Amino acid sequence: MSNSFYRGIVFTGLGCLVHAAYSAAEWRQISRYADMQDMLLPIDIGIQTILSLLLTMFGVLYIAGEFKEIRATVELEGKSWENLRNRPSFYTFNHRGRVFSPFYQPPAASKNILDIPERFMS
Repeated sequence: MSNSFYRGIVFTGLGCLVHAAYSAAEWRQISRYADMQDMLLPIDIGIQTILSLLLTMFGVLYIAGEFKEIRATVELEGKSWENLRNRPSFYTFNHRGRVFSPFYQPPAASKNILDIPERFMS
């Protein structure tokens, strides 16, 4: 079935869940006025809550798609030992360690980068 069908199931379940919550709140308010505070929630509201929760969970499970394996070994089986610690996002090429090199040549800039531009001086 299509993804929109399961989205409809989710929205229907959420709507029924909101209706059950409203019914429970309304019943609590009526029971306070009637001084029946010791009574439990009616069974039809409880059944509606459980069924709408199950309906919503069913729709969400089909929308979510395939689950991944929790065990890390399943994902890491195909990687070699050298690639496990390879993190390209941590590569740093411009760092201050290069100035400690005996072969470092500072850039030949005509002006000092710490000078304040004239347009900001007023």
